[in-house]
Amino acid sequence: MPRFPAASRDSVPQDQVAAFDAIVALRNGVVPEQGPVAVQLHVPEIAQRGEVLRAYLRAEGSSLTDNVAELAMLTTARELDCQFIWHAHAAAGRRAGLSDALVDSLRDKQDLPELSAEESAVINYGREFFRTRRVSQPTFDAALAAFGERGLIELTNLMGYYSVLAFNINAFEQLPPPSDEPFLPV
Repeated sequence: MPRFPAASRDSVPQDQVAAFDAIVALRNGVVPEQGPVAVQLHVPEIAQRGEVLRAYLRAEGSSLTDNVAELAMLTTARELDCQFIWHAHAAAGRRAGLSDALVDSLRDKQDLPELSAEESAVINYGREFFRTRRVSQPTFDAALAAFGERGLIELTNLMGYYSVLAFNINAFEQLPPPSDEPFLPV
């Protein structure tokens, strides 16, 4: 059960009504009732500023391919036990070309199937950081070789951005969107 009700135009700080309206306009007039934006919308400036980063990383300018971006989001979701992000991206990851074996093994914390160099770089980079709060030089070098400087910076920020979303989702107990995907075993 979510810990906060959905925000409304009347419930947000008066000095942030314009930001609230801008975020709602981006969503075709729909006020999100679940998910990270539903949480952030209580302080609309946060949602609005996050939208700029999200738009770059997901829609406008990132050099990362869809399958790499989806794998980064799924790795973040799995490492942070975030049901919402997992359910929002597992099927998208499959559509972007991630194998069923990879998605299922990642979800279930099983041995992973044979991975491409890019897939291995994403998972190792994310897992190592989330588990140790650091990235070793060999892991860094493998990710740099796979994505180049720009791509590695984008990958790092994509995982960081989805970490912020997961923090909001998990802390405020947002329910996952409908999905045929099984829940993460946590």
